Amino acid sequence: MCGRFALTATADALQAFFEATELERHEPRFNIAPTQPIIMIRSNADTMRRAGDNRPHRETVFVRWGLLPSWTKDPNDFPLLINARAETAAQKASFKAAMRHRRTLIPASGFYEWQREGRQKPQAYWVRPRSGDIVAFAGLMETWSSDDGSEIDTGAVLTTQANAAISHIHHRMPVVIRPEEFTRWLDCRAQEPRDVADLLSPIDENFFEAIPVSDRVNKAANTGPDLQDAVDIAPELESVPQDEPKQSDQLTLF
Repeated sequence: MCGRFALTATADALQAFFEATELERHEPRFNIAPTQPIIMIRSNADTMRRAGDNRPHRETVFVRWGLLPSWTKDPNDFPLLINARAETAAQKASFKAAMRHRRTLIPASGFYEWQREGRQKPQAYWVRPRSGDIVAFAGLMETWSSDDGSEIDTGAVLTTQANAAISHIHHRMPVVIRPEEFTRWLDCRAQEPRDVADLLSPIDENFFEAIPVSDRVNKAANTGPDLQDAVDIAPELESVPQDEPKQSDQLTLF
């Protein structure tokens, strides 16, 4: 699951990390929530073809977080697809076209997750790379067109089974794409979903660290850097196991 994340890196740092086209200056974002605009990095195959070489040509686009398949009739009657399960995305109607033709990278500084099992009150965690570097989540992008011809670019985060370091918090985590695999993941012209399936496994256990934070992150209106300050986990008076909310195997509502 990935229901909130943060991006605090500068535009220059993102441009260098992804070897992408120039990105507009932006403010750090400490609490990115569904339906808000997010940055995606995609391959610009037309530029690559015109250049006549094999160097990566990547561009940045802003999309709405919450994928709408192109065949959606009424977005108001369609669930908000912020996550896609990596294990089944290539077969699911909502995601299979994007898995084949519109794979992206989503820049992040880390993500938030909530530990619910065994707790009366969910405990929020800020999960970030131990290195402090930018992290690239695997993403999918779709463009939805309305009857009047207007278009909106939308996207989702691919998730996979959590590794041992995260699984005590939640059983899912975002798919992380390593920099050395950016070109292969983004090359939708030559690489079919089966060719990049090996990239969809959980990142190694020592990649992330999980820091308990306050429940102020629960509210999207709270956007300050203090959301990532560590807190002590108070002992609970009573610890009761809680079942995960029932969800489709392909979507997460937050």
